[in-house]
Amino acid sequence: MNYIIDEKENRDDLFFKELGIVLEVADGIVTISGLYDVSFGEMIDIIIPGSNKPIIGIILNIEYFQVSAVIFSSDIDVVPGYIVMRKYILMSVPTGSALLGRVVDPLGNPLDDLGNINSKGSRYIEQIAPSIISRTAVRKPLETGLKVVDSMVPIGHGQRELIIGDTKTGKTSIALDTILNQKTEDTLCIYVAIGQKRSSVARIAKLLKNKNCLDSTIIVAATASDTAAMQYIAPYCGCSMGEYFMNLGLSVLIIYDDLSKHAVSYRQLSLLLRRPPGREGYPGD
Repeated sequence: MNYIIDEKENRDDLFFKELGIVLEVADGIVTISGLYDVSFGEMIDIIIPGSNKPIIGIILNIEYFQVSAVIFSSDIDVVPGYIVMRKYILMSVPTGSALLGRVVDPLGNPLDDLGNINSKGSRYIEQIAPSIISRTAVRKPLETGLKVVDSMVPIGHGQRELIIGDTKTGKTSIALDTILNQKTEDTLCIYVAIGQKRSSVARIAKLLKNKNCLDSTIIVAATASDTAAMQYIAPYCGCSMGEYFMNLGLSVLIIYDDLSKHAVSYRQLSLLLRRPPGREGYPGD
């Protein structure tokens, strides 16, 4: 990518408004100088010389003389002195029916080798929550397909339910059985895998495909080999993808597996960004 600046323009003004310089890179955190008008949560592009694909990041720290951003890919190719360009848009993800039946990362990039995804639009991951008055009461039941759950712990549309248990006790199996039970229902499903092994995500995708449930499901995968930033934004991206269908009047089931690994990744980012690492570092506490 070549950025040509007209000689008649004020280069200093353009630099302060659009371009910045990488000062320091460490553990996926990029310190940038020059982006004085950047917004919290805004997306940035780090221009890599000789590459047509920039590295995407998001601003999470704003200080007086510099800003800090987390990048969603490896920082091995980023060195001090590289140019950073603002995207003038808050963190957003692609949405639409083209995502159904696909395995994607939190940024909407395909992971299943089925070609590109032609999404019709995008949606911010940070949205203003609807007021309590505007929300509909929980009336419509959602059947999990498990008689013991449906009889003792009934779940309704619009309700959140936490599955707690020790390791290897079948928590993921309950979630997958619920997705399989929606095959005959008018409910779309979104499975968000956070910190899981790639083999586990592939096994789940194969199971849903064999049961003919993948066409009404989106799998958002931020695996253990991905960066902490990818695992951190995965639940927000999955929720934004589901809100698109919700606004169309459709029913959506979102499963986060699992949020304990999301808390670990958020705690890691909090430490790297020099934020409180205690209880304040855990979302939802």
